[in-house]
Amino acid sequence: MSSADAGRPARRGGLLLVGAILAALMAAILPVTRVIESGVWLVGALVLAVLILAAGYNARRFHLPAIAVTLIEAAVWVVFMTVVYLRDTALLWVVPTLDSIRTVPALLDTAMEEITLGAAPLEPTAALAFVVVGAMGLLTIIVDHVVVTARMPLLAAVGIVTVSLIPAIAVPSEVDVVGFVFLAVTILFLLRAETRSREKPLEQEAERTAGVPATAIGIGAIAVVVAVVATPMLPQPVARAGAGVGPGPGIDATLQLGDDLRRPQEIEVMRVRTDSPTVPYLRATTLSRFEGGVWEPDRAQSVSVDSERALGDVAVDPDIRVTEYLSSLDVVNLASPWAPVPFPAVEVTGLEGTWGAVPYNRTVVSRSGSTQGQDYDVRYTVPRPSLEQARASTASGVPVRDETTELPVDMPPIIGELAAEVTAGAANDYDRLVALQRWFRSGDFQYSLDAPVEEGFDGSGAEAVAQFLEVREGYCVHFASAFALMARTLHMPSRIVVGYLPGEPTTDSVNGQPVYSVSSSQLHAWPEVYFSGIGWISFEPTSGLGVPTSFSPASVSLGQPGESDPAAPRSTPTPTAPVGSDATDRIDERGTGTAASSGGAVDPVPLFGVLLLVVVVCALPFLARELRRRQQDAAARRGDAAASWQSVQDAAIDVGIPVPASESPRAFARRLVVEHGVPANEMNTVLVAIERVSYSRAGTRSYWMGDDAASAAATVRSALLASVPPARRILALAAPRSLVIRPGSVYAGSVPVRAR
Repeated sequence: MSSADAGRPARRGGLLLVGAILAALMAAILPVTRVIESGVWLVGALVLAVLILAAGYNARRFHLPAIAVTLIEAAVWVVFMTVVYLRDTALLWVVPTLDSIRTVPALLDTAMEEITLGAAPLEPTAALAFVVVGAMGLLTIIVDHVVVTARMPLLAAVGIVTVSLIPAIAVPSEVDVVGFVFLAVTILFLLRAETRSREKPLEQEAERTAGVPATAIGIGAIAVVVAVVATPMLPQPVARAGAGVGPGPGIDATLQLGDDLRRPQEIEVMRVRTDSPTVPYLRATTLSRFEGGVWEPDRAQSVSVDSERALGDVAVDPDIRVTEYLSSLDVVNLASPWAPVPFPAVEVTGLEGTWGAVPYNRTVVSRSGSTQGQDYDVRYTVPRPSLEQARASTASGVPVRDETTELPVDMPPIIGELAAEVTAGAANDYDRLVALQRWFRSGDFQYSLDAPVEEGFDGSGAEAVAQFLEVREGYCVHFASAFALMARTLHMPSRIVVGYLPGEPTTDSVNGQPVYSVSSSQLHAWPEVYFSGIGWISFEPTSGLGVPTSFSPASVSLGQPGESDPAAPRSTPTPTAPVGSDATDRIDERGTGTAASSGGAVDPVPLFGVLLLVVVVCALPFLARELRRRQQDAAARRGDAAASWQSVQDAAIDVGIPVPASESPRAFARRLVVEHGVPANEMNTVLVAIERVSYSRAGTRSYWMGDDAASAAATVRSALLASVPPARRILALAAPRSLVIRPGSVYAGSVPVRAR
């Protein structure tokens, strides 16, 4: 090699390829700003990517081995991360020490905690910046190796697209059209730059690829236009039972606080109609068992929802008035094994699939179905005791299930002390609970989604409740858990209900009944206490949400505006009455249900469109490989012997035969004949064509053989496919490896497969 060559890049177009890689990485990192607020970390990530790519580019100028290039890039990554984030523990601010290494796990733990407990967009702290910038540097090293060293730009493109999708999955939002177009353009630019960087004489390149760049750009442009313009015009799939299109949000009843903070997007989950003058709360399940760390959902026996023993009438004292109502629920986007129902439900009709009713807590559950797309009716009867009857009833010492009165052995004393202090002036159990409810809803407590996370007591355990009672800021599960535990210290059976607040009124109506929309942000938790002769009575201690429970004196006629529904705190059904302006109280909305149950009306058009799209996507690799094969055959018939040879190499790669760079064409041809049974005459025709071109005058690629070379290459390709098992043959056609693995690359010679 001459001295002039030593200072020249190893491959033509190397600088252009570096720029293409950097542009693609920028397109991948920009969506992260949805999760983390923009700041210095973004500049740091881009600077680190530039430094790593520059180091790799200059290392290749001197023809260093691939492993040396990667080590140099890794060294740049270590030095940058040390200087920027670990310099206080580093030697001369540059060399990491043992203290620097010990600091890394602490930064990672802090970052993971902030991601787990924070709400997007997160504040760009030092720990988060360390993780994101470091990950960007590692991604740069990997992509640079895959594209430049392994010559697999499509594989790198898949990785870049995957990274860009992570923020969209973590923080669902509307499609960023500009970001998508930018990503698509950078990927196409990367593929084109990698192609141009291949080491070929200019005249050969011009002859071989005439018209190919324009074709590729045209295909890419059409794909982007279809994705941006045509796709939104297609019929949108409607999530109905059995449709299998999108599971939707769900209900996690384990009360793991903080998980609800990761869903900033609010969506409609169901629509409700009722003939009741008040819109009911909708319960999904109840939680009674508490062992100090977490509330556990009740696991009571269930019977078929169609059985006469399913729910049954409400058992109350004869002098307690009971009023019957009917509510209709249409699930729009909720995948849960629990079907939300008003309380106390006595009959549920219209559910598709196998559903069971739990008589103990009057909930409806399925072990294999989902609420997605369900449309059902619920008949429920509400006990309406007077104020005097409620005060005369007792909750203390009532024999219910033991788990409704159990308290942890090591429960912080502040819970019982405050319960006794707040209820000291009350003369009966009902007034004690109303005093607790009033105390929680007073100005002493504030509703907050952030304070619990900031103060470090984001949980529903006894310790978390104790801290909540000290800080006096929290959200629904803090209020409900504290109320239930304090009621138990007063010897009253209590439990927590998970469900939804009453929906917001809409302008729609069906059969004269107004329709209410329930959103995902109205997922809620509230406590219940059992009263003898009345049953479970709900309370609403959460400050700023719902309507507190209260009963009217017997002198006030039931059904008048002063009437209260004791079994379900609610909002009034008038459009002007708010449910709570800050009703953003959410429990974890991760779906815990399984696939939607079968049945129900399904619009076949959206489903057919989705299936067609899946088929088209699955067929793209085959179509791309077939297009490339046809181009190679056409070039071979025009006299390009290298095209027929490369088509044979691609076919060998597709079926798993190694094509190493160190093997001569004659040795490769002999191996295909001896080990894989390809016809010797046809293989020799292709071999003679490539050898005559290889040893001809420099710059000559054409050696006219008519259609012989192309026909011989086609026969060899067919023989290669026939030499492998059927499963391997199908895989070679459906997912051809030659689209991402090039002959002579590192990965082309690493998977030896022998024919059977």
